[in-house]
Amino acid sequence: MNGRGLRAILADRLTAAGLVVIAGLVLIAICGPPLAPFGPDQCSLEAELLGPGRVHWLGTDPDGCDIFSRLLFGARLSVLVGVSVVATSVCIGTAVGLIAGLKGGWIDGALMFVLELFQAFPGFLIALAVVATAARPSVGLVIGALCISGWVGYARLVRGQSLVLRGAEFVTAARALGFGEVHIALRQVLPNLLGPLVVQATFGLAGAILAEAGLSFLGLGVPPGTPSWGAMLHQGRSYLLVAPWLAVSPGLAIALTVFGFNLVGDALSDGLDPRRRTGRSVPR
Repeated sequence: MNGRGLRAILADRLTAAGLVVIAGLVLIAICGPPLAPFGPDQCSLEAELLGPGRVHWLGTDPDGCDIFSRLLFGARLSVLVGVSVVATSVCIGTAVGLIAGLKGGWIDGALMFVLELFQAFPGFLIALAVVATAARPSVGLVIGALCISGWVGYARLVRGQSLVLRGAEFVTAARALGFGEVHIALRQVLPNLLGPLVVQATFGLAGAILAEAGLSFLGLGVPPGTPSWGAMLHQGRSYLLVAPWLAVSPGLAIALTVFGFNLVGDALSDGLDPRRRTGRSVPR
């Protein structure tokens, strides 16, 4: 993507809004918990189910905990899970995709068979089955469960691009000069895949955050008491008529976060593909 495409992306108002949401999420995850007015477990039975006010800006939950403070701590958990899942999935998927695409033959066939097996089942159901059978819930377990099938999409993307690039002139020239397969994969092919991988990872962050919230909403995610947007949403669903602020705050946080990542992902996809941006074919 050239400088003109980057400026076009930044000039779009929806994309700018998405970037503001993502920047705000990262800033809250880093600086929010130390600045939170209350601790995540600092509860008082005298303050249970209080509405939004000067002391508790977003109200309190049935245990008397400050919802605003728990939202700030929950943002750190969401960022941790999203970044960990995407980083692990990208590394595994890229390695598998490069091997399958550049080696070809029976290696490609065997790896594609494994990919088809994983794609036969929805990734969220695989993660749900893993965390449901675990003896003790933990954040690490949630990350591992989401990574089990999270790498498949990146592997298919990298494999498809590698199949095209392995016949390119610069790859042929590198082989003629005596460079090994590892050098060709890391120095010749991989740099040309960074753009599509960034786009895929942007959408993957939104998916990982949403999946963690879904697992926590079902009571199968993080340990009980851990500030999680999904767990807060699960708690608030029982008080929709009495205390709607319990569900509205985490629900809006999840929706805005996913919406922001999707906006940026769409903009990056358009910026990397001029035909989508202009609506017509690019002259050769």
